[in-house]
Amino acid sequence: MLRGKHIILGITGSIAAYKAAYLTRLLIKKGAEVQIVITPSGKEFITPVTLSALTGKPVVSEFFTANTGEWHSHVDLGLWADAMIIAPATASTIAKMATGVADNMLITTYLSAKAPVFVAPAMDLDMYKHPSTQNNLKTLQSYGNYIIEPASGFLASGLEGKGRMEEPENIVAYLENFFTKEQKFAGKKVMITAGPTYEKIDPVRFIGNNSTGKMGYAIAEEFASQGAEVTLISGPVNISCSSNIKRIDVVSAKEMCRVSQEEFSNTDIAIMCAAVADYAPKEYSSTKIKRTGDLTIELVPNPDIAATLGKLKKENQILAGFALETNDEEANAQSKLDKKNLDYIVLNSLADKGACFGYDTNKVTIIGKSGEKESYPLKSKGEVAKDIVEYTYKLLK
Repeated sequence: MLRGKHIILGITGSIAAYKAAYLTRLLIKKGAEVQIVITPSGKEFITPVTLSALTGKPVVSEFFTANTGEWHSHVDLGLWADAMIIAPATASTIAKMATGVADNMLITTYLSAKAPVFVAPAMDLDMYKHPSTQNNLKTLQSYGNYIIEPASGFLASGLEGKGRMEEPENIVAYLENFFTKEQKFAGKKVMITAGPTYEKIDPVRFIGNNSTGKMGYAIAEEFASQGAEVTLISGPVNISCSSNIKRIDVVSAKEMCRVSQEEFSNTDIAIMCAAVADYAPKEYSSTKIKRTGDLTIELVPNPDIAATLGKLKKENQILAGFALETNDEEANAQSKLDKKNLDYIVLNSLADKGACFGYDTNKVTIIGKSGEKESYPLKSKGEVAKDIVEYTYKLLK
């Protein structure tokens, strides 16, 4: 799986740098060719001599060799690599990667890399949890980088919690899974709707719901990772997506419906995951409505996006929807599936603890066109996305 792969291993100034020696050894045993790029502070924790002995290559740290003036080309390294791993990645290096502070050889190599980049953070739990670090990691993900989550356990500070660099064996397994992942949807165009819609009452108020968009974004990321050309039509959410996903931002249900119709004709698969507001104010006030006592707002129905697309659906297209229910869940979901001409519907219930709005987990049942059901236990939304994508692939076949 990794045999013949050219891998850049970036090492930064962390106590976890000792694990880089084990990681290097494992990569080489798998048949990879490894070039190490280390930051100046990284050399305080592990010596270039040790690393060079493992790889059989000189370790790159500076822009040029002081004695000979030999230039180390970060551009050439970026073109050479099939993958770049930064392990361990400190909070400082992550911040520099996110903001493009190219003050060392590792960052310039990262900025020149054409290959996938994998980041394995290592730091104390408070540093990892800090909003600046979390925002920087989200920024890196939005660039298309892959974050290998740190593990929980005993830390060098004496504290215990999340922040330990993932073990070398697990990092290698992550890479192997990446390179062997089947591109099942290569050449397929997939459209996803995600998040809420906001229906404006006046310039400062709106009708909306608690959708975070996490489920729809997870589905979009999973389709993209399996080779699909993904268009994500997103309501107002605070989430980033990978750079290889075409994202179209909308606010209202009418906007989402219009854009969905425009994109649908050129789509193979459409997953309607957005929590679209069923109603919108009949009248919009261009100025803020003042408090004068009781206020009555007349609501009118919004367009039903899934039903609209169901009428346009061709035989070679797959159309799926979501049903969030609070009672008579399966009967209501089956009714929606039939009325909207869907190929399947994903049912989730507010009665399930830890599922739906605001959670990183979800519990779903997929109901097919013929009434067949597949129920899944509570999982992370990333894992639920994999189940939905796999179900779609079965239909595609």
